[in-house]
Amino acid sequence: MEEGLLQNENDLGVPDGDENDYGASQFANTLLGNMDPGWDEEMEDPGVNLADLTPEEREAYELKLQLQEKRQEVRDTSLFDEAQTAEHVNVKIRRRRDLKGHLTKVYAMDWSADARHVLSASQDSRLLVWDTYSGNKIHAIELKCSWVMCCSYAPSGNLVASGGLDNVCSVYDLNDEDANLSGKAIKVLTGHDGYLGECQFLSDKQILTSSGDHMCILWDIATGQQITTLKDHLGEVDCLSILPDNNTFLSGSTDATVKLWDLREGMCKQTLVGHLSDVVDCKWLANGLNFVTASDDGIVRLFDIRSDQEIAQYSYEYPQAGVSCVDTSLSGRIIFAGYDDFNVILWDTLLGDLLYVLSEHGAKVSCLGVDRDGVALCTGSWDNLLKIWN
Repeated sequence: MEEGLLQNENDLGVPDGDENDYGASQFANTLLGNMDPGWDEEMEDPGVNLADLTPEEREAYELKLQLQEKRQEVRDTSLFDEAQTAEHVNVKIRRRRDLKGHLTKVYAMDWSADARHVLSASQDSRLLVWDTYSGNKIHAIELKCSWVMCCSYAPSGNLVASGGLDNVCSVYDLNDEDANLSGKAIKVLTGHDGYLGECQFLSDKQILTSSGDHMCILWDIATGQQITTLKDHLGEVDCLSILPDNNTFLSGSTDATVKLWDLREGMCKQTLVGHLSDVVDCKWLANGLNFVTASDDGIVRLFDIRSDQEIAQYSYEYPQAGVSCVDTSLSGRIIFAGYDDFNVILWDTLLGDLLYVLSEHGAKVSCLGVDRDGVALCTGSWDNLLKIWN
């Protein structure tokens, strides 16, 4: 864009100097694995009557309490207390462009690797690819199913994918305009028994999907075969976030948990708890050790995989609206959260301050994302619009 959302790191209150030095020193040091969010966790559930539990249930309950005790032992400070000396953030952001073309609710969006093009999915049965520099639509794909819930842009920029209530992941080649206009996918990946909550490309050869059938599946796109099936959630899996190494990813579920997976082993390595309702979005920070989550409980939470727990919360004093989507700035210093009450709120990761409110959408903010260069923010809404901010 003409000007950057993060024109330089000083716009985020980050001191001058190399960005990697900052990430390795001040920011990483404040995100220590032994930080306390600042509240006490109940060690026992008053609603549990041990006499009513089977021996197996009692053993599981006691193990849960032991885990809680271990987490309490390493909570010797809070993130916000440790970061009191951090410089305050100076936010410069404004709306640059509205992307108009969808006829009904926008449900999902994804940036291309070139940080210029955006893919969007709507219940008007279309995938649209936008040039955010000009605001023009450059590709349109007619979908067989209008109930689309997710979309993804391949790293090469040649392929896109979508899925929804049809329970399949459809992959399209952007270079085949005739096929796209007729809604002909180059591959339809079938195997899930529930809606597709999320799909994300690892490469032009592989894609990862999550579903209402409680599973995540890694696919070989060329053959349409399942490479790995991952199941450990107790509820629908609505969101994914993959680390750049393509070996590790997060999944968030209606069971109110986030799970950390290793694709090489096909196993869940960690289960992180804290939310009181559905986890609808999750995003890694660039350090690969922390991630943020959005939930219907109205709270954005910051987790640390080293301490196996939540280390901070960001919310109104009395949360009234669910959080529908979340992402962070390139440095990780700012959290962008979209809400059901039509707003996008910018939170200071270190200090917990509410920095800015973007209130130009006319309906629920259903999706948002920061481009890979950290230059622009795209937001999508049930008001049929996408907006570009920088």
